[in-house]
Amino acid sequence: MARILVVDDEVGIRELLSEILYDEGHTVELAENAAQARAARQRTRPDLVLLDIWMPDTDGVSLLKEWSAQGLLDMPVIMMSGHATVDTAVEATRIGAVDFLEKPITLQKLLKTVAAGLARPVVSQAQLAAARLPADQRDANLHHQQPLTTTGQQAGQQSVAEAAPSPLASISFDQPLRDARDEFERIYFEYHLIRENNSMTRVSEKTGLERTHLYRKLKQLGIDSLRKKNQQ
Repeated sequence: MARILVVDDEVGIRELLSEILYDEGHTVELAENAAQARAARQRTRPDLVLLDIWMPDTDGVSLLKEWSAQGLLDMPVIMMSGHATVDTAVEATRIGAVDFLEKPITLQKLLKTVAAGLARPVVSQAQLAAARLPADQRDANLHHQQPLTTTGQQAGQQSVAEAAPSPLASISFDQPLRDARDEFERIYFEYHLIRENNSMTRVSEKTGLERTHLYRKLKQLGIDSLRKKNQQ
């Protein structure tokens, strides 16, 4: 089974999550603060991290940024909090977190979220940004990238791709809340469609929406036609 790192300053939360995950057959390592989490990550790469947002030394979002900047964010990270705002959750997702668990955490929600995190690869910001390009631009980029075969050229290409801006950066906070929310929801659903290869069943499970509601939501956001175009 998987090696899971649990990072939380509350001993009761650490013990509870450890017991549940251990009973599921996982190997669990515990850290009570960011310093211990850093040391654990330096020793080995976990298959998944459960990371609390609010901790006394360094908060979880700052630790997530550190790992991203150091090239250590190559494993799924699920954020946890009982007091996080929408802005905090959005920021964590932008940095690279794959999901968010709200405390108190139920057994069913924990197991479902952990299983989903372990089953899906981490999608880099460069991949997500590239997937949102118009189809003709993606084809043009692919055409130009194919001849690059040497190690140096590939490294240069990767550096440029990784520098691509986050899609969330396109959201203007000067516009009305409804418009900003629609933009965020559009990015959110496009993200899950990309990750699930346009499988509506898996997207429905991941987002927690009934398929009928999901179809209506995609059509309302103007994503339905884009999804059909990409499937052709």
